Amino acid sequence: MTGEGPTVSETLAEARRRFIEAGIADPVTDARLLVAGLLKFSSTEMLSRGDERLAEEKVALIKVAVKRRLAHEPVHRILGEREFYGLPLSLSEGTLEPRPDTEILVDTILPFLRGLAKTEGHLHILDVGTGTGAICLALLSECPEASAIGSDVSADALSTAKSNAERNGLGERFEVVQSSWFQNISGTFHAIVSNPPYIASNVIANLAPEVTKFDPAAALDGGPDGLDAYKAIAKDAARFMRPDGVIGLEIGYDQRNDVTAVFEAAGFQCVGSAKDYGQNDRVLVFALNA
Repeated sequence: MTGEGPTVSETLAEARRRFIEAGIADPVTDARLLVAGLLKFSSTEMLSRGDERLAEEKVALIKVAVKRRLAHEPVHRILGEREFYGLPLSLSEGTLEPRPDTEILVDTILPFLRGLAKTEGHLHILDVGTGTGAICLALLSECPEASAIGSDVSADALSTAKSNAERNGLGERFEVVQSSWFQNISGTFHAIVSNPPYIASNVIANLAPEVTKFDPAAALDGGPDGLDAYKAIAKDAARFMRPDGVIGLEIGYDQRNDVTAVFEAAGFQCVGSAKDYGQNDRVLVFALNA
C-alpha cells in the first residue's frame, strides 16, 4: 500500500477541493466516501492512516474516480456497490441505486410481516421491480421465516439481484422471475412490495444529472402523471395476495392522495403510512377490504 506519492490526507483534501470548485452538492462526504471506498479504509482508518503515502497505482485509481465524479457519476456507482439496510449490494447499469429513504419501506413493512409470522409460520414475499433486490433482501435478512421472489423486466437487474442474494447468504430463499408487473408471476404472497417508477415523464429531464445520466430510465418514468406503475399493480395485485396480506409501496412526495385513490378504487384500504427523513410522505401500506 505505501509508496512515494501523496498521503491519504493530502489525497482526500485534493478530492474535496476539486469537488468544492466544481459545485458538487456534498463535496466533503463524497470525497471521503470515494477515497475510503477505493482504499478499502474504514472511517477510523482514514484518520489513523492519514499520514501514509500512497502507491502510484492507488493515486492513479483515485484520480480516475475523481474525474468520473466530476462528470456527475454518483460515488456509489463508481465504487460499484452501496450498503442498504446493512447489506452490501452491487450495482449495475440496469438497477436503480437504492436510497436511504427506501429503507423506510422496509421499516414500515417489517411489523406487518412479524405479526403475520406468528400465525402463518412461513411467509412468501414478492418484490415487483426488484432492481438490486434491496427491499426484498433486507426483508429476508430480518425475517428468517420468509422466502421471496424478485421480479423485474430487466435481465441485468435480475442477475444483479440474484448475485446480491448469494453474496449476503440469502440465495436459497430468493428467486428471480423476469416479468412485466404480474405477467409471469404465479402463487400468492403475504407481502407485495415495490419501489416502482413514479416520476412524471415531463419532469425527468429536470432531475440532477446524477439521476438522468446514470439511473435506468425504466426505473424512473412513471408515465404522464407518475401513476402508471401504481395503476398496474392495483389492477392485478388482489389475485396474488393472501387474504391477510399487505402491499407496501414507496411513493413520490406529493402522491399520497392519488395513489390512495388508485388503490381504494381497486378494493384496497390504506392500513399504514410513513414519512421520509425530510418529512415527506414516502410509504403507503394497503390491505384488501374485508
